[in-house]
Amino acid sequence: MKRAVLCLTLLLPSTLAAQAPPAALTRPVDPTETATRFLDQLASGNYQAATASFTETMKGAAPPEKLAEIWADLQVRFGTYKKRLSARLEKQGPYDIVLATTEFERATVDLRVAMDGEGRIGGFFIVPPKAAGPEYTPPAYVKKDSFREREVTVGTGDWAVPGTLTVPVGKGPFPAVVLVHGSGPNDRDETVEASKPFRDLAWGLASRGVAVLRYEKRTRQHGAKLASVADFTVQQETVDDVLAATALLRGTEGIDPKRVYVLGHSLGAMLVPRIGQREAQAAGFIVMAGAARPLEDLILEQVTYIASLDGTVSDAEKKQLEGLRQEVAKVKTLEPGATGSVLGAPASYWLDLKGYHPAEAAKSIDRPMLILQGERDYQVTPDNLDAWKKALAGRANVTFKSYPGLNHLFIEGQGKSGPEEYQKPGHVAEAVVADVAEWILGRVPAKP
Repeated sequence: MKRAVLCLTLLLPSTLAAQAPPAALTRPVDPTETATRFLDQLASGNYQAATASFTETMKGAAPPEKLAEIWADLQVRFGTYKKRLSARLEKQGPYDIVLATTEFERATVDLRVAMDGEGRIGGFFIVPPKAAGPEYTPPAYVKKDSFREREVTVGTGDWAVPGTLTVPVGKGPFPAVVLVHGSGPNDRDETVEASKPFRDLAWGLASRGVAVLRYEKRTRQHGAKLASVADFTVQQETVDDVLAATALLRGTEGIDPKRVYVLGHSLGAMLVPRIGQREAQAAGFIVMAGAARPLEDLILEQVTYIASLDGTVSDAEKKQLEGLRQEVAKVKTLEPGATGSVLGAPASYWLDLKGYHPAEAAKSIDRPMLILQGERDYQVTPDNLDAWKKALAGRANVTFKSYPGLNHLFIEGQGKSGPEEYQKPGHVAEAVVADVAEWILGRVPAKP
C-alpha cells in the first residue's frame, strides 16, 4: 500500500493456515534450501515446480499461472531479474522466515518466504533489505538536541508491537500524533528503499514541539502469525494498532490527552475515515496521499503507469497487465462468503473494503482534518485530492494543501516520478513538516 513501490506491496499474504501434516519426511527440511529452490524456480520460469512445496491453501491462492503474473509484476516494477545475493533465516514463533536479498535491474529487495513447521511454503512477499542503502542522515530541519526518544510497546498480548516515542524537550504537556503506515509490512520508519519518511516526520515534528509515536506494522512484526486470523481485514492489519497507539499516548505523562492526532500516509490515509469512526477521542486527522478510489483500481493504474515509463509496453507487460485486469474484475465481483485470495490478499480483505469510499466516508468525521497531496505522486495521483475537496466542500475545519514537485513520499524531485527515484536518498520536504506542525499547534484543545 514496500519494499514494492506500489500502494499494495504485499504480493501474497502469509496463508499459513492449519493443515493436516504430510507423510513423514525422509530427512529434515532445510528452510533456506526450500526457499531458495522456490525462488530459483520462479526465476527460471518453472512455475509448476515452484508450487510443489506449497501448503494446500497456498496452492489455491497461487497456482502456476498466478506465480507467473507475480514474477512478471516484480520485473515490471524493479526491472529484469539479475541474481540472488544472499539468504538469511529468521524465526517467528513456529514459523521459519527466509529473506533472500535479490538484485533486479533497478532495485535490490528482500524476497520473503514464510514456511510452516512442516517446511511448506505458506506466504511470499517482499520487504526492503534491512541493510540496504546509505546510513540515514537527518534533514537540516531536524534539531536533535530538541527532543528525546524512548522505546515503547503498542498494544498488549499476542499482537503487541514495538515502537518509538519521540518527545520534545521541555515541560509539556505536548500535542502528539500517531503515524499510520501505507500498505505492506512496513517498519516504524516506513522505510522505502533509501528513504525513511516516518523518521523524517517524527524528528522534524518533535523539533517543532509535537510528540510523535511510530511503530512496527503488525504485518511486519507478526506476519506469519497473522495467517491464523480468519477473515483478515484492514481492522487487524492497521486499525486495531492505531487505537492502541492513541490510547497509549493519552495515558503517557507529558502528553496532552486532548491533543492526540492521527496522521495516515497512503493506505493509512485512505483508512482515516475508518479510524475516525472508531477513535472518538482523537483531536483531528492528517491525510497524506489519501486514495479516494478503490484500492484495486489504484493497483492497476500504478502497474500500467510503470509499464509505460520507458515509452513502450512489451508483450510480456501486456500479458501481465491483462492478468491484472482480470484480478481486478474478480475483486469487483466478489460475493459475501467468498474465500481464497485475489490480488495477493484474502477475499475477506476486499469484501471488507467493498463500497468503501474514503472521501465520502470522511463526511461523518466532524473533527478537523488536514489533507495533503504531492503533485508528482503517481501512486495516489492528484485527482484523488479533488475527490476529497468535492466531498468535504464547505467544511471550515478541513484544510487542503498540495505541493508541486513532491512525490508519493512527499520528497522533492523533478520530471516524471517513477520507482527508480525511491532508490535515491531523500527527505520529506520541510514545508510539509512545517505545515503539519503549524496545523497541530494551532488547534484549540477540545473542551472537557
